[in-house]
Amino acid sequence: MRLNGEIEEDEEEEKVAKSLNSQTYSTGIGFPQLQSQNLVVGYALTSKKKKSFLQPKLIRLAWNKGIFFVAIDLKRPLSDQGPFDVVLHKLSGKDWCNIIEDYRQKHPEVTVLDPPDAIEHLHNRQSMLQDVADLNLSDCHGKVGVPRQLVISKDPSSIPHEVNKAGLQLPLVVKPLVVDGSAKSHELFLAYDQFSLAELEPPLVLQEFVNHGGILFKVYIVGEIIKVVRRFSLPNFSKHELEKVAGVFRFPRVSSASASADDADLEPSVAEHPPLLLLEKLARELRRRLGLRLFNIDIIREHGTRDVFYVIDINYFPGYGKMPDYEHIFTDFLLSFVQSKHKKRPTA
Repeated sequence: MRLNGEIEEDEEEEKVAKSLNSQTYSTGIGFPQLQSQNLVVGYALTSKKKKSFLQPKLIRLAWNKGIFFVAIDLKRPLSDQGPFDVVLHKLSGKDWCNIIEDYRQKHPEVTVLDPPDAIEHLHNRQSMLQDVADLNLSDCHGKVGVPRQLVISKDPSSIPHEVNKAGLQLPLVVKPLVVDGSAKSHELFLAYDQFSLAELEPPLVLQEFVNHGGILFKVYIVGEIIKVVRRFSLPNFSKHELEKVAGVFRFPRVSSASASADDADLEPSVAEHPPLLLLEKLARELRRRLGLRLFNIDIIREHGTRDVFYVIDINYFPGYGKMPDYEHIFTDFLLSFVQSKHKKRPTA
């Protein structure tokens, strides 16, 4: 196994990557003799995630702090590899889930980020937001809820009736029910009239569109660390505009890094971040309920209010490479496991 070296680097970072790649790690014989304060992180990531996350700046900073990223060989038994202090993973499929769960049971001394059954909870958009809906955060300088939504499992012809029965107001954001990491699972549509609803393909979630001033807040969670960035989103809709539009339209993922609104000249009432106390409590409760340490929350503020917020999505192991200063945040997070390991050691 070799440390990741699939990323383009500038001259200085290329030297670091070459230094890392020059060492081949294997189980037992040949594994580096690391000092006790060092940390070995075995990773199993998709090619896309490796490229976006294991960037040269992160690798260099981690190396300087005694953190070693080691690629997990998917063709070999996981228990034969390492030893690892942390296993970082984002792969899909039942086989991988069984492998990592079996590894967790046999190696309780290793921190697995994160448990596969906890991650699975976020693969369904109905269960994903239920934990938010069950919270009572009305006393934290703001209120947090979820938009009214409806799950449609089958029979698209019944959708207009079900929407009427549920009392949902148009327009509706249409999202696939299952989030499996594929491009299709992230396709979003906006439905403007009831007649076109029958054209949709279940299983899906229909979510009331909430006017939010065209701004979305991405709240990144890395353990107990919280980082918030602004992204441009869909503009507000008026009743007059809705009368002129019909059909179902696909729209792009509005929260990409290219849609950053951090430096935009915005009205203070729109640009102001959600209160930190509110985010801290929300993150703490979701960490406890979800059993996850690496995720992000997409939040919008209801337009015309200062303290009414809605969670519209939760993602596991998001694009941290888009988060400012993520290299320092993530390496500090990983080093916390070294500290906790030392605390657990018995004194002489």
